[in-house]
Amino acid sequence: MREDGMDRAPEKVVVVGAGVVGLSTAWFLREHGVEVSVVDRRAVAAGASWGNAGYVSPGFTVPLPEPGVLRYGLRSLTDRDAPLYVPASADAGLWSFLARFARHCTARAWRRSMEAFAPLNAACLGAFDELARGGVRARAVPAPITAAFERREQVAELRHEFEKIRQAGQDVEFSEPDIAEVDVPQLSSRIEAVLRLEGQRFVDPGEFTRALARGAEARGASIRTGFAVRDVFRSGSRLVVRSEQHDGITADAVVLATGAWLSPLARGFGVRRQVRAGRGYSFTVPTEHPVPGPVYLPAVRVACTPYQGAMRVAGTMEFRDPDAPPEPARIEAIVRSARPLLRGVDWSARQDEWVGPRPVTSDGLPLVGATRMPGVFVAGGHGMWGLTLGPVTGQLLSEQIVCGKQPAALRPLDPLR
Repeated sequence: MREDGMDRAPEKVVVVGAGVVGLSTAWFLREHGVEVSVVDRRAVAAGASWGNAGYVSPGFTVPLPEPGVLRYGLRSLTDRDAPLYVPASADAGLWSFLARFARHCTARAWRRSMEAFAPLNAACLGAFDELARGGVRARAVPAPITAAFERREQVAELRHEFEKIRQAGQDVEFSEPDIAEVDVPQLSSRIEAVLRLEGQRFVDPGEFTRALARGAEARGASIRTGFAVRDVFRSGSRLVVRSEQHDGITADAVVLATGAWLSPLARGFGVRRQVRAGRGYSFTVPTEHPVPGPVYLPAVRVACTPYQGAMRVAGTMEFRDPDAPPEPARIEAIVRSARPLLRGVDWSARQDEWVGPRPVTSDGLPLVGATRMPGVFVAGGHGMWGLTLGPVTGQLLSEQIVCGKQPAALRPLDPLR
């Protein structure tokens, strides 16, 4: 007996959204022999999947709501350079969302959510490995992430977080080498201490997402861009995905994987937990020396990654409409905060300035699974961890769609919670 109300395994599935989560779901569905069509209103990797920092980092994949974030967020509202930005013109819906987010910023809620992340984090690198074995030609580079601190006493906060992750059931390996032993030429003389998180990886996220799309197509999936979905409805025994142009695609099941645009489509199927856009900015800068690996600056929430012979710099969390134009002031704020901590960087030669909407939920957990309408599934709300958790999400959700039983790791992510 299936748990999702469907009478049999679907033969054809439409996946709405051509980011990492949607394409991973399509790839793994094809591994189960399901006919798959992927549609997107814009293009492959057009949302948060292109310009992010490229970290594949289970060690940093933690619930966003936690007591420190709440304290930091309240202070940052008066700081124009703060990584967290809420516009003064925020609508009532956003303030309501932030109030619910604040209610989850407790130690108890964080521990409960971290226990939900732990099995996903344990499996996420294996899902990347399976994609690589299956022909997804995108380089995932194993590398530690070097967290750098201006003051030695700042290390304690991150060390404490890693200890809490261990207590929640996830293995985390880190070290604290002497700064003189660290070969990261981009760290300025103001850096007094580092903490190195082992067992992580990084990718060129745009290249990875495009390779994932090619891999899905090579396995028989079709990808159609420029298809803006208006609604999903049942017609007889099948579902219809209808576009703004009134084109329709029929299927036995539908997966909504539209990132920060998830809520307008999903709320009609009983998904009440809202997804808001926590927009992140990035840009690329040349460096005097090659960047040896990912560098994280916790005090200013800035992530740096080797990228096409230069360095990608990413940061900020801006709560605005996902389609709002970029705010140049947010780029300048990232530069002002990171410049004193890094050297050999040509900040004036910035390229590829970008903003992308991360899909954030109020409790910090993704929304993955079946909805109230049999055959309609959602996969979204991963916040900053869509790249890290995208493949394992697709792997587990495809299993649920085909077998009709919710995997244990997805139970805390039930979209109807």
